[in-house]
Amino acid sequence: MPSPTQRALARVPAGLRPFLLRHRRLVKFLLVGGVCFALTTVLNLSLKFTVLQQKPVVALTVATVVGTAVSYVLNRQWSFRAAGRRREALLFLLVSAVAIGVNDLPLIVSRYLLDLRQPQVTAFTQEVADFLSGMVVGTFIAMLFRYWAMQRWVFTRLAEPAATPAEQPQRIP
Repeated sequence: MPSPTQRALARVPAGLRPFLLRHRRLVKFLLVGGVCFALTTVLNLSLKFTVLQQKPVVALTVATVVGTAVSYVLNRQWSFRAAGRRREALLFLLVSAVAIGVNDLPLIVSRYLLDLRQPQVTAFTQEVADFLSGMVVGTFIAMLFRYWAMQRWVFTRLAEPAATPAEQPQRIP
């Protein structure tokens, strides 16, 4: 029975498969990021419209911390398949703390430096500005930083990836 990865690759156009296989770590990192982005968005909006209505940066920070914890587990077990390393969790926490600050910075700029908040703008404009600055721009910049930092400092000792059938050498009769 083919694995989920093999089934997914079978649906990809043949010309694109070598690229995806060559950059599998990045593809996995982006898939984990997409799942964590959705989780962070749901949590951020839930907190922002309930218990943290007056604290949008705190809502984003709490949501990002939860998304980061899920990201650690998924990236360690799947994207980077790291070989055991004691300092890894501490390094991940340090990189993530910096990344959370990077993620929050565009929202802080939007809300408090550009003053895109009520009563200077409408409630709708405020929410659009918050989403674009915090969830889109902040997450994108933090994602670039995390990918670079995770490879550079955290997941430096990787387990060997298992070869997929497409990568196994073909025997010539």
